[in-house]
Amino acid sequence: MLRTILFDLDGTLLPIDTDRFVSQYLKALSAHVGHLVPPEQLGKQIMASTYAMIKDTSPERTNAQVFAADFFPKVGHAEADLLPVFDEFYRSKFPALREACPGLPGLGRQLVQTAVDQGYEIALCTNPLFPREAIEERMRWVGLLDMPWRLVTTYEHMHACKPQPAYYQEVLSLLERKPEECLMVGNDFEEDGVAASLGINVFFVTDYLIKRGDAPLPPGRHGTLAEFHERLKAGDLL
Repeated sequence: MLRTILFDLDGTLLPIDTDRFVSQYLKALSAHVGHLVPPEQLGKQIMASTYAMIKDTSPERTNAQVFAADFFPKVGHAEADLLPVFDEFYRSKFPALREACPGLPGLGRQLVQTAVDQGYEIALCTNPLFPREAIEERMRWVGLLDMPWRLVTTYEHMHACKPQPAYYQEVLSLLERKPEECLMVGNDFEEDGVAASLGINVFFVTDYLIKRGDAPLPPGRHGTLAEFHERLKAGDLL
């Protein structure tokens, strides 16, 4: 029996072109930190350290710890010195990136409210590559911050990222749910689709679909966010 709906954020509940957003994010961050780390070095190292974080599934270190261990030594600054500069960016500059999401507010809040009204437990299973402050800010843009989330995955407490199956295994463990009790709703064929390898049903939202290969989308398991909302209201999810 379906008990919990796992929602992706970027490109799913948050109407956003991920590549465009990341470009704007790196540009804004480079402007803020450029007096300490050259912008070209900063962008390249953030991406390299993010990939290191994605590859690491060690349960002994959080994603934040993996990123810090790879990033700060390579840019030549101690974490204690540079981290407060990043924290200030997320507090004062990150909110302006809302302008990179022209589709706001979208249907996200209405859809999640429908799920709650129907008695489903909800979890925000965004890829935990960002600190909680940046994730909560993006949730605020679509009116989702005050929803009764059972879980919001952030890089401070998670130990794996999408598309690692270990990410979904950790989600199941934290929620104390079996795979068949969950439905993953996301827009990335690889990152969200890997949940199926654990037995979690997946619905692909096609408004901002990310699909890198030629494999077809599963019949009856994809559609726009509005179409998913209609199926949710009709009780036609599985």
